[in-house]
Amino acid sequence: MKVLEDRILKDGVIKPGGILKVDNFLNHQIDPSLIHDMAMELKRLFGEKGVNKILTVEASGIALAIMTAYVFNSPMVFAKKSKSKNISDDVYSVKIPSFTHGNTNTVIVSKEYLHEGDRILIVDDFLATGAALVGLRALAQQAGAEVVGAGIAIEKLFQGGGDKLRAEGMHIESLAKISSMSDDGKICFA
Repeated sequence: MKVLEDRILKDGVIKPGGILKVDNFLNHQIDPSLIHDMAMELKRLFGEKGVNKILTVEASGIALAIMTAYVFNSPMVFAKKSKSKNISDDVYSVKIPSFTHGNTNTVIVSKEYLHEGDRILIVDDFLATGAALVGLRALAQQAGAEVVGAGIAIEKLFQGGGDKLRAEGMHIESLAKISSMSDDGKICFA
């Protein structure tokens, strides 16, 4: 998606360790017009899949996921990284390692919100190692739901997660695919 690639080149900042900072338009401060365009593209790519629920993990994927849910006219569910007092113990849970944060989170979704027969589109801001997608797919499987695909804003191809999951049969569409990044600020798109 050219408009997203252009925005990454204009406003993205490469940090040491393979981190791309896009928090001034995608996952801290949000550009709603860009997010809407991205959601419309995901609707074009997955519109025939019978999606009835959008699933993401808190927090940085929520903006794109909620706009995608809006254009699909379906609910959006996000996996929480901590259990609050208002959530029962009746939850699906999985451990997800975070590349960006360098830790592992136990994420949960109340069994009220994922069901057998749901056709789930996973939406997230980044795909690097694929750990978040694996975890979210596991949550859906615990519920007996079907993951019909994953819509990703930015995929870092050089980290291999997408290749591994595609080889397992997951339908993944990434709106910007980065083949390489260098510490001097150079970004190459696939």
